[in-house]
Amino acid sequence: MSYTVSFTSEAEENLIELKNSAHLAKRFKAVSKALGYLAANPRHPSLQTHRYSSISGPDGEKVFEAYAENDTPAAYRIFFYYGHKYREIVVFAITSHP
Repeated sequence: MSYTVSFTSEAEENLIELKNSAHLAKRFKAVSKALGYLAANPRHPSLQTHRYSSISGPDGEKVFEAYAENDTPAAYRIFFYYGHKYREIVVFAITSHP
């Protein structure tokens, strides 16, 4: 069973920036692939999804971090929480790891 992936305006901006930057094409491809895995199965092994306890969602939801890249300097991560609708994932940030 798949999930519906929704994006906050910030996450949409992050994704558009990746898509429109020629030098980030490889990263956009990795993020797109990870979003596909996330929609199919948020616990897919390559995502290495885990709880991110430093912050919570807008209504106190648990926040999770999924890997779009691994073993790469400034690897990209996808931050999300489970929405209020059935099988909904809300992506609120797509950013490089500090």
